[in-house]
Amino acid sequence: MADFFIGGRWVDSVAGGTREIRCPADNSLVATVAEAVPEDTVAAITAARVAYDTGPWPSTSAAERGNLLLKVADLLDRDSAGFARAESLDTGKRLVESEYDMADIAACLRYFGKLAGQDAGRIVDTGSADSFSRIVHEPVGVCGLITPWNYPLLQTVWKIAPALAAGNTFVLKPSELTPHTAIMFMKLLQEAGLPDGVANLVLGAGPQAGAPLSEHPDVDLVSFTGGLATGRIIAASAAATVKKVALELGGKNPNVVFADADFDTAVDYALTAVFLHSGQVCSAGARLILAEEWHDEFVAEVVRRAELIRLGGPFDERAETGPLISAAHRDKVETYVAKAIEEGAKLLTGGKRPDDPALQDGYYYLPTVLDNVKPGGFAVTEESFGPVLTIETFADEDEAVRLANDTHYGLAGGIFTNDASRAQRVAGRLRHGTVWINDYHPYLPQAEWGGFKQSGTGRELGPTGLGEYQEIKHIYQNLKPAPQRWFSGEPA
Repeated sequence: MADFFIGGRWVDSVAGGTREIRCPADNSLVATVAEAVPEDTVAAITAARVAYDTGPWPSTSAAERGNLLLKVADLLDRDSAGFARAESLDTGKRLVESEYDMADIAACLRYFGKLAGQDAGRIVDTGSADSFSRIVHEPVGVCGLITPWNYPLLQTVWKIAPALAAGNTFVLKPSELTPHTAIMFMKLLQEAGLPDGVANLVLGAGPQAGAPLSEHPDVDLVSFTGGLATGRIIAASAAATVKKVALELGGKNPNVVFADADFDTAVDYALTAVFLHSGQVCSAGARLILAEEWHDEFVAEVVRRAELIRLGGPFDERAETGPLISAAHRDKVETYVAKAIEEGAKLLTGGKRPDDPALQDGYYYLPTVLDNVKPGGFAVTEESFGPVLTIETFADEDEAVRLANDTHYGLAGGIFTNDASRAQRVAGRLRHGTVWINDYHPYLPQAEWGGFKQSGTGRELGPTGLGEYQEIKHIYQNLKPAPQRWFSGEPA
């Protein structure tokens, strides 16, 4: 089964293992794909190493590298309908969400295509007319790229586009649950004329297919997006060869709502922040940190609207969100909610699988709201990565900031307030890599996507001047906030 792309050719696994890919919406069989063993990944690493050391790509002009990415963006636009359908079948997410993702992916390719070669380095003053000094930027080498299942192609292109723009070669290992758009994307790179060996693809589970990417001495950088536990294993494994490591490890993200915010807008975004894609978003606003004087009215409205959210499969035009990725992940979310309730959380809505017979074959879980969560406890420190909102309250700004920062993660967060000074002040105090003001979730390919604390190193763009001694934060402010109605709030 020739699903691996190695050295410019589609090849079979040396062991011939396979995996069934099933749609989370109804457990229907999507396809059967090859499953790698470490020898397959080592072969891909060797091909990438040879292509970097002896091939033309690292010495290809930056303009040519950029033009290839622009061409790939055009090819993706041409084939976007097929890509969106494949992504929805693998993930179970609504087709319209996958279509939005394809537009974001093309924009990302175009951004890095245009960026390639713009940074030509800098001249350093030596203090002498008899000497000359300059700083140049060169590719890292062979990159091992490991991507997750929640936004399969978007997360893949976030890694591939800058890697190619800089002149690197790579081995991609997508999530074993969602491989199809990665396979399709390799074909676009091949069609666009990328030299053999620059892009390589293996499929399969992390311990078999992914582990060599952090262990092998011929890999110069490993980039991983996923869970904290796996990220720790990868960082430890990469330390043996002191390779560069880029980690994006998720978050337990606060959404801070002050009592001077616009009520309808804040409620609307509170729902979108956590229930988009059934909460399977690393930056999901899973912690609502709410001004205590608003608690009763605000929470009642959140619960009312959460109960109206319509669940359904990728091609159900009435659906507003879809299933969880797998039965195992649904079990994890169920365990999380049970532990939170044992700890004293009050279940206000959800907390179970839907009763609708039409949804019984899929991995659905009702939008869930938990009140009275324990500060610093399990429910507010551990990720559910599902449609679960926890509620905390604060009396003043200092307490709001303290609660928002009371997590070992530091990926993203939101602030809702009509006080411009407070918005900037609180954004500056939050220890999170992205802070949205009067908004939640917008992504810009030209902005840093980093993480504080145990959310990892993330993706940083451009020289900062002080390098590893600085954290980089992206603050995004919506100047005209209004309800977006991603979830209509209307009865089915």
